[in-house]
Amino acid sequence: MPVQKARHRDKPTLAAQADRHRLYQQSVQCVESEIDFVEETFRELRGRPARWLREDFCGTANTACEWVRRHRKNHAIGVDLDPEVLAWGREHNVAALSPAERRRIELLQGDVLKVRTRPLDAVLAMNFSYWLFMERRTLRRYFRRVREALVDDGVLFLDAYGGYDAPREIEETTEHDGFTYVWEQASFNPVDSRMRCHIHFRFPDGSALERAFSYEWRLWTLPELREILE
Repeated sequence: MPVQKARHRDKPTLAAQADRHRLYQQSVQCVESEIDFVEETFRELRGRPARWLREDFCGTANTACEWVRRHRKNHAIGVDLDPEVLAWGREHNVAALSPAERRRIELLQGDVLKVRTRPLDAVLAMNFSYWLFMERRTLRRYFRRVREALVDDGVLFLDAYGGYDAPREIEETTEHDGFTYVWEQASFNPVDSRMRCHIHFRFPDGSALERAFSYEWRLWTLPELREILE
């Protein structure tokens, strides 16, 4: 759970009033651009529109909600293990959809290695979420399960990061309206490429949500991912 830090205790701090999921959506995600990319790339690759999308590791299902907003024929399924974050997504994101849009989205609490859904045009595993699979055989198993879930010309969308700074123990800050987003790469093991990262949110009154989100995953390189996918 996030740790709140503050200088003043006589009134509620900005950190105490903050919602970590909302801050995450504001600072990490841009679902409009993400869905633009999915729509355009799928049509370019397949010559047709995608209609059925599954968002794996969906969290608050922000991306899945954007998908059903885009077109009256779009359907989305979101899958996540965490009941708390799914409940938040239902209360804040799904509830904000129109009744017709809500009928075209389903959120499932489950393991992406085991979940069974209808045949899909596209599966998304974004924000490096699949990096929690730290062993090659487990990641390959996930990719195989996705391939089984896709229609014949379906597409799996992944993102990754790399480069000189990727394995370094660093802290980067980005200013947003009313808060500062902090990305911390806290530790990296060069033997097995496992790393620990944190997201912090800091506020003008000196308060903070330290470790609002923490991740332990493997830094997969692009050559490794291509090899496993082949």
